[in-house]
Amino acid sequence: MTGRRAALAMILAMCATAAQAVECRDTTYESNSYTICKVETDTEDLRLFLEDGSGQKYTHFNTLDERLAAEGQELAFAMNAGMYHADRSPVGLYVENGQERMRIVTSAGPGNFGLLPNGVFCIGTGRADVFESRAFAAKPRDCRFATQSGPMLVIDGKLHPRFLSDSTSRYIRNGVGTSADGRTAIFVISNNPVTFHEFGSLFRDKLKTPNALYFDGNISRLHAPALGRSDPGFRMGPIVGVVEPAG
Repeated sequence: MTGRRAALAMILAMCATAAQAVECRDTTYESNSYTICKVETDTEDLRLFLEDGSGQKYTHFNTLDERLAAEGQELAFAMNAGMYHADRSPVGLYVENGQERMRIVTSAGPGNFGLLPNGVFCIGTGRADVFESRAFAAKPRDCRFATQSGPMLVIDGKLHPRFLSDSTSRYIRNGVGTSADGRTAIFVISNNPVTFHEFGSLFRDKLKTPNALYFDGNISRLHAPALGRSDPGFRMGPIVGVVEPAG
């Protein structure tokens, strides 16, 4: 192989590796703008983060990225991943590295979290899934990482029963849906205020995810270096992200 051909082969190999990284893109659906990040769960290092080894909560993307940089790693993608109390502790179930840090909550309550059915985003080995919370409590799964939030956006291919097509409640919103085989997790943030019905319909009708979970509203934030985007804003609780070697 000539030097030129060897160089070309190396470039193509590098492009193939890059193609495996998190894919983020902007799209429009029914006149609303969204940013969608697709993660292949069997090849990407998808994790949840809350606090460092000293018990200090990360609260911002840059704080987490600085900690990872000390280990020769960086975030390829991240977003807020569930609701939290004033001290940034998770409202419901939270599992990190196989350790349950907060128990599951299955009772109805105030706010969006308590708008049943709510759900659990579970990251297992080589897959990720969204489960309805009471079904999960009745039959726990083996999750390396898990976060509970609510409401569910899509439940077994159907929109949450409380979503209204004529709702006037609009916010920036973010959430996650998973493929039926668990091999793909699709994270979405709206770029303009949307209703729950509009947001859920995106997952059901365009992204075709049989189950999807709402993460939050006003505090919704995205870190997507491939798009030159890292949203500033409120301090966060749980963060979901893909880790890769720093390069």
